[in-house]
Formats: sequence, structure tokens, C-alpha cells
Amino acid sequence: MTDVPSVRGAEVGRRIGVGLMYGLFKPRVLGAWRVPAAGPVIFAVNHSHNVDGPMVMGVAPRPTHFLIKKEAFVGPLDPFLTGIGQLKVDRHSTDRTAISRALGVLEQGGVLGIFPEGTRGEGDFAALRAGLAYFAVRSGAPIVPVAVLGSSERSGRLIKALPPLRSRVDVVFGDPFDAGDGTGRRTRKALDEATERIQKQLTAHLENARRLTGR
Repeated sequence: MTDVPSVRGAEVGRRIGVGLMYGLFKPRVLGAWRVPAAGPVIFAVNHSHNVDGPMVMGVAPRPTHFLIKKEAFVGPLDPFLTGIGQLKVDRHSTDRTAISRALGVLEQGGVLGIFPEGTRGEGDFAALRAGLAYFAVRSGAPIVPVAVLGSSERSGRLIKALPPLRSRVDVVFGDPFDAGDGTGRRTRKALDEATERIQKQLTAHLENARRLTGR
């Protein structure tokens, strides 16, 4: 099997993320106690801004291995992201190496982070890719929905690609849930049904998170 990214590296990444995120912004973390303390978990994170991944990596209670588009692995960022246990994925093909490494994270009881919308967008979980359902059904790992709110605010920015410095960013962890129907089926129909179930859960979590935070 393809080598699995380093848990120690992901823990280093978490510590760097903590320092950076609390240094630059004002994270408010809600529901972190809902994240299972051990065993495989998939974080499904809405994605409206560049800071969403580092923010979750920094405030999550466990080290996280995110699937990140290969375009982000440029220059010195390539060895850095690899060193902190992040996974490079080619979004335009069936990236078997990335799939194998991501499943390896879950098989070893780790935390896999996924942006199920595929690319940065409205951050409302409106369009899900089947990848999340595949990993959840194949591994049996529960999904924890994560809403990052406030990262897409436009006013007061010094740097276009980042939220305003020292602005509040809310990270809300939801209740873990199983995507599969309990049969372990991995047919296209089963994955489509799982994707539908996931979408309902993630959308409901986002609505709850917005009510909770007033964002």
C-alpha cells in the first residue's frame, strides 16, 4: 500500500495552524467535543475561503490530513504541506495514489479532511462530489460536518485572499453521522444515495451553525 502521511507531521501542522490562526484572526470554536476522541473520522468542511483548511487544521482537537488540490503544492509549499501530513490530489483525474493514501489515514484511525464541494465556492454545500461518500462508505468512518463562518467577509481586508486581520471566524463542529445505509454496498446507486444523505446532513448543520453564530 502507498505510504500513509505522517501523524506526527499533521500534529506539527496543527500546532503551526494554532499559532497562525490565533495570531492573525479571532477563531471561535464551537462543538469540538463532538469530534470522536479516537478512531477514523472524516471532516466535511464547507469551502468559501483560502483560510478554511488552515483554520480547521489549527483549531480541530485532533491532527487532520486534508486532501488539497495539487495546484497548491508549488515551490517551497510542496515539501512543507507534505511534511505536515497533507495529501496532494489531482482533481481532474482519478488520483489512485491520493485515494489510497486517504484510505490509509482512515485505516490507521486518523482524521481525513475533505472539502466536499471540490473547489472554493459559496460554502453552502450546494454541490457535492461523490468522493466524500466513497471514502465514508468504503472506510465506515463517521462524518463530522464542519462549518467555517466569517471567512468570506469582504470588508476590511488588507490582503484579498484572506479575511480581515483580527476578524472573528467561527468554526462549528457538528454531530458525527454515518453516510452508508449499513449494508456496506459501494455500487453507484449506493454512493448516490449516500451523497444525498450527506448533503441533507451538511446543509442542516450549516443552517444550525448560522443560527447559532448569527453569521
